[in-house]
Amino acid sequence: MRDAGSERMVGLTDQCARRCPLSAEITAAARVRGLARVPHRADVLIRAVPALGLFAAARLIGLLVLAAAAWHRGMSPRARLASAWDADWYLRIAAHGYGRTLSWPDGSVQSDLAFFPFYPGLIRAVTTALPVTGGTAGLLVSWTAAAVAACGIYRIGERLYGRRVGTLLVLLWGLLPHSVVLTMAYTEPVMTALAAWSLWAVLERHWLWAGSLALLAGLSRPNAVAVAAAVTAAAVPEIWHGGRRDWRPWAAALCAPLGWCGYVLWVGLRTGDPLGGYFAVQAGWTSRFDFGAGWPRFLTRMATTPYDLGFTMAALLTAVMVVLFVLFALDRPPLVLLVYTAVLVVIAAGGSGFFESKPRFLLPAFPLLVPLARALTKARPRAAVAVTVALAGLSFCYGAYLLALAPMAL
Repeated sequence: MRDAGSERMVGLTDQCARRCPLSAEITAAARVRGLARVPHRADVLIRAVPALGLFAAARLIGLLVLAAAAWHRGMSPRARLASAWDADWYLRIAAHGYGRTLSWPDGSVQSDLAFFPFYPGLIRAVTTALPVTGGTAGLLVSWTAAAVAACGIYRIGERLYGRRVGTLLVLLWGLLPHSVVLTMAYTEPVMTALAAWSLWAVLERHWLWAGSLALLAGLSRPNAVAVAAAVTAAAVPEIWHGGRRDWRPWAAALCAPLGWCGYVLWVGLRTGDPLGGYFAVQAGWTSRFDFGAGWPRFLTRMATTPYDLGFTMAALLTAVMVVLFVLFALDRPPLVLLVYTAVLVVIAAGGSGFFESKPRFLLPAFPLLVPLARALTKARPRAAVAVTVALAGLSFCYGAYLLALAPMAL
């Protein structure tokens, strides 16, 4: 039998659920157990160990395969990870600040203002505190952020779908074909870490944490506007049901977009066009949002002109991610996850330019893997193992190809 204290706790939980749909999962758990308990931090870490171990093993094997391919080609694996493509821009910003531009014969100008400041700032902080080079600092930041992101992804998966789905969600994220980026001096690990914990904070109704992390995420990458949109969208029903009695959802909704909007406005003021300056900078990199109008032209060229394997893979992987989003949306996930994932998919699918980078842009969209993770938990063990091994082989080989062989930018 439940005691009076448990009855009062369940009653309070029911009232909270009526005020905000986000607490429905907590209410269900309270009815089953008689009391909604908060797990001890040590218990949470212990439960997350298998997921983190599998993630670390996946990325370590991927690094070994990459190292072997790079050495075979006479390249330095560390140099490829620390300074290839966009990583070089981030390292220069960390060392010298903004102001670098590249001019091309066709008249286009590429400015480092296209790169958001949070990740270079972290690199600068590490090189100030430790006697390491910028490249090493960038890798330390990215690897740490990837581990933090894996923890956040596990917590979300465990909270909503159970421990097995949470573990598989982390493993699948570490085995995506473009997951080599998670071990490079790139911003995707940092954004995903901030996004995952911001989304988790919304699910737990820790509104100040959610808004603060969304603000920082907005300073990390252009598509991190998805985090601000998700937090704001989740805060609206909370405000509607709670009225003005709780100021924290209001604070989260107001705080979440400040990072992204602040940097976009700063670039605009620096370029002399407050509202359009940042988007003009992105246009110099051929990055525009055209609602997917560039896809037919890209696919036509790809069908009639010899293209690198990476372009074909990018088109295929993006299409798979769109299908996974449809499956994810049909499962009626929490609003905050649905909005976050939808914005990322729309930005990636609807943007023009850098088609080869679209799968990388979707790396932070880890909720897309929920349908596959749930399917694997229901599949026969042999089938689940076969799918995982096949995905691992693709991830390791394709990651090595992208950094050691492919001539295109990531």
